[in-house]
Amino acid sequence: QEQLVESGGGVVRPGGSLRLSCAASGNIFRIDAMAWYRQAPGKQREMVATITTHHTTTYADSVKGRFTISTDNAKNTVYLQMNSLKPEDTAVYYCYVENWSPAGHYGDWGQGTQVTVSS
Repeated sequence: QEQLVESGGGVVRPGGSLRLSCAASGNIFRIDAMAWYRQAPGKQREMVATITTHHTTTYADSVKGRFTISTDNAKNTVYLQMNSLKPEDTAVYYCYVENWSPAGHYGDWGQGTQVTVSS
């Protein structure tokens, strides 16, 4: 069983910055990719950024140039540096880890961390 622990959410003013962290622990065979998603009230969950173990990244158009995803593979941790935050970035942010095991591929979600951008 894999556990994902997120941290770093909070309240910030427009233009401010936050850094989210998500650490994976437990029974891990191999992590193939890690990602951040977010879900705003009344909206569907959407992809924010993804990163593979080879450090290939993808970003939603709405966050390109403002957010940076990175990993510490030795610590099985993924980060999301969020700069120039806007009110529309307000959402619950979830980390997602794509795993491989002898039984096949599977994914796990973090518990979510609230990010609120407000003046």
